[in-house]
Amino acid sequence: MSDVATRQAEQLAELFLKTSSKLTTAESCTGGGLAEILTRIPGSSAWFERGFVTYSNEAKQEMLAVPFDTLQQYGAVSEEAASAMARGAVENSRADYSVAITGVAGPDGGTKDKPVGTVCLGWYKRGNGGTTTRIRFEGGRLKVREQSCLLAIQGLIELLQKDSE
Repeated sequence: MSDVATRQAEQLAELFLKTSSKLTTAESCTGGGLAEILTRIPGSSAWFERGFVTYSNEAKQEMLAVPFDTLQQYGAVSEEAASAMARGAVENSRADYSVAITGVAGPDGGTKDKPVGTVCLGWYKRGNGGTTTRIRFEGGRLKVREQSCLLAIQGLIELLQKDSE
C-alpha cells in the first residue's frame, strides 16, 4: 500500500472513531481491494462493519438489491448502479456509511461509451442519501484499481468531515 493510501486510511479511521460510525464497502472492479486497504489499519474492526465484493451483476442484485432494470438500462458501470450499490450496502448491513466502486479496470472490457479506466463511485449515509461520480483513470489495471480506492477513501473523508462540522 502506498504511503498516501496508508495516511488516508488512517485519517479515515480517526474520523470513524471520532463519530462512532461504521462503514461498509461495495466493490466490483476493485475486487475487495478497498476493504483490504482499510482493514490493514489496526483496530479497524471498531468501525469497518463489512465489505461486499459483487463482481457479477447477479451478485449486485442478490447481495445489494441493485434493481435488474438499473443494470439493464444503465449498465453495471454507471452512476446509477454505483448509487444503488452504495444504498444496498447500507441497507444490508449495520453500517452508517458506505462507498461503492464499479468500473472497467481493463485491460479489456471497455467500450466507446465506457472505455477502460471508467469508474463510477457512490457514497451513501444511512437516512441521508448519497452522491456519485464518474471518472476516467489513466494507466493499467492495477493503477485504475489503486486510484479508485484512493478516490473512494477521499470521498469518505470529505463526507465524514462535512458531517462532523
